[in-house]
Amino acid sequence: MIGFFDSGFGGLTVLKEVVKTLPDYSYVYLGDNARTPYGSLSQEVIYKYTCEGVEELFSRGAKLIILACNTSSSMALRRIQQEYLPKFHPDKNVLGIIIPTSEEMGKFKNIGIFATEATVSSDAYPIEISKFNPTAEIFQQACPLLVPIIESGEFDDLESVVKKYAEDLFIKNKDIEAVILGCTHYAIIEDIFRKYIPGDVKIVLQGKIVAEKLKDYLDRHGEIEDGLKKEKSRIFLTTEKSPHVQQLAELFYGEKIELEIVTL
Repeated sequence: MIGFFDSGFGGLTVLKEVVKTLPDYSYVYLGDNARTPYGSLSQEVIYKYTCEGVEELFSRGAKLIILACNTSSSMALRRIQQEYLPKFHPDKNVLGIIIPTSEEMGKFKNIGIFATEATVSSDAYPIEISKFNPTAEIFQQACPLLVPIIESGEFDDLESVVKKYAEDLFIKNKDIEAVILGCTHYAIIEDIFRKYIPGDVKIVLQGKIVAEKLKDYLDRHGEIEDGLKKEKSRIFLTTEKSPHVQQLAELFYGEKIELEIVTL
């Protein structure tokens, strides 16, 4: 079974694309909706919450986990791989979504990134992109208001907020050629970003990238792929269950799903 973890709903946009690309596998998704957003939390708290989510997914039978959350990927992944897994789960793997996204940015000279405060402060994207594209100039824009607004389901204020963040980013460099929507929540409002980003600028979404990179990863790691169930089961877990959470989860995933509540 492959596990997916996010602070809330955003990772469902990634899981949706992965299921399209790799439909035969079994998946378990966990959204920590009771404690979202993570973007303004300290690194230690993000690490603690992410570890709790990872542990729950392992207990549900996941052998491989994707942190479908840029904040967790930037602030907790390396420590999980270096400290947590060797100590508690040496036979399992946890992967993030920042490196796969960064690999796709090799041909651009000027790159913009919209992300949470935690992701921006970590400099994870500039660090990783520079490994694949050393000459690229990278311009980041923290968007602290977006995840709370999206998670609230009250989208009325989104236009003005996205407009302001887009203006702030392009003031830094008007020659930006591509922008990464560096929070999985942002995929659901791509159309709003498009209104305020110049038409010739490429918008990079993470779902399809992660899906293709995961397929390649499994093709190259037969020892991991062999241990994954292919029963086409789908389990959706949440730390908060309500009509509001149900409605937004189905909006992000694009179809009806059954949510099971868990306590971390």
